[in-house]
Amino acid sequence: MPIKRPPLINNEIYHIVLRGVGDTLTFKDKDDYYRGIFSLYEFNTTEPVEIRRKREQRKASKVRGGLSSADTRKMLVETLAFYFMPNHIHLLIRQIQENGITRFMRKLGTGYAAYFNKKYDRKGHLFQGRFKAVHIKTDEQLIAVFAYIHTNGISLIEPKWKERGIKNPEKVIKFLEDYKWSSYPDYIGKKNFPSITKRDFLLRTMNGESSCKEIIENRIRDKEKKDFSNIELE
Repeated sequence: MPIKRPPLINNEIYHIVLRGVGDTLTFKDKDDYYRGIFSLYEFNTTEPVEIRRKREQRKASKVRGGLSSADTRKMLVETLAFYFMPNHIHLLIRQIQENGITRFMRKLGTGYAAYFNKKYDRKGHLFQGRFKAVHIKTDEQLIAVFAYIHTNGISLIEPKWKERGIKNPEKVIKFLEDYKWSSYPDYIGKKNFPSITKRDFLLRTMNGESSCKEIIENRIRDKEKKDFSNIELE
């Protein structure tokens, strides 16, 4: 059944999920993750992008060291948050150009797949044909989605934690703070990929870095009593 998407409207925020075909592993090693982060930056432009090998290596090196914040490109979207899992990607983005999200996701999916297929000598689609999008309509939903995205990686160390609970909250908190392929470290003041995300809006909405940390830790320690079960997250 085709994935139904809401209208994608300028200046509105959406939670985007892009999955590998049949849950194919889309990131197999750290270089793949770096290439994915690089893609978030490189393909977010209204201009055509042609990546040559030497240029790719140079830019990927900048991603590792931190990209310059002085960016004069005309961007398609604002990336507010991201989380890379081995077989899928979560993004929280605001559309700033007409049809910007669709254009960006097409570039991202095609560009990264070209890299991946060449590296692993494979052919065909890497990602499912249509990404999933959820329109964020309220601050309550925004905060819930922020927590949902940035706790996605818990399943990597505690499978089925949502059903069974978390056995070692402190270990999980440390894992999420150190998980490199996420915007969470930057939201709590640990420089990771600060040039990839626009964080001012979310930091204002959630009352700063310490509050972002508290929201995630409350979700992990199950201290947050507010019920988000009626909020669309994915």
